[in-house]
Amino acid sequence: MAAAIKGDDDVAAAWIGEGSTAEADFHHALTFAAVYQAPVILNVINNQWAISTFQGFAGGERRSFAARGPGYGIASIRVDGNDFLAVHAVTRWAAERARRGKGPTLIEHVTYRAGAHSTSDDPSRYRPKDEWAAWPLGDPVERLKQHLIAEGGWSEARHEALEDELRAHVDDCWNEAVTYGTMTEGPFLDENELFEDVFRDMPAHLIEQREQMRNLQED
Repeated sequence: MAAAIKGDDDVAAAWIGEGSTAEADFHHALTFAAVYQAPVILNVINNQWAISTFQGFAGGERRSFAARGPGYGIASIRVDGNDFLAVHAVTRWAAERARRGKGPTLIEHVTYRAGAHSTSDDPSRYRPKDEWAAWPLGDPVERLKQHLIAEGGWSEARHEALEDELRAHVDDCWNEAVTYGTMTEGPFLDENELFEDVFRDMPAHLIEQREQMRNLQED
């Protein structure tokens, strides 16, 4: 809204999972964006599973999530979320609309979460282990690679070299990160820093909690 008020051509973008469309906040955002014609792109990532709940429970079986936009007067589109070029095209179109003062756009990206929702999630508890292999839209990286090779702009050798380079980069970043400590190995942060850098004047309840922690440490 700051961009719209100042007349800038900045565009805001937000991403949520399809399960979140059942929350009131999603509809509040649609109403706000539509009423004020905000230069925003609202991306709904329909990866079929909201943690352990199939997208059909959020209404995806009755109609697309993109269909929720027109009721608010918002331009909406559904795109193959595993097609890099398609995603780039619709995002560029939505950004150009926003910059021309045409308001918000809702984009539903149809994709699939092949892995776990988080490190504490076991997807085998609520879906077949090999379900990801049957997903018809394929791997987005593999699809883009094959397209670029067919266009003569890429090769298997260059792709393999890039994978090696990125894998080494991730390893280097990991090795650097663990030097700052992990959940099980030091160096560890000072526990008292839990209470710092939030308030200029620490409120009474935090002072009390800090003292309680210190007493427990002494015991």
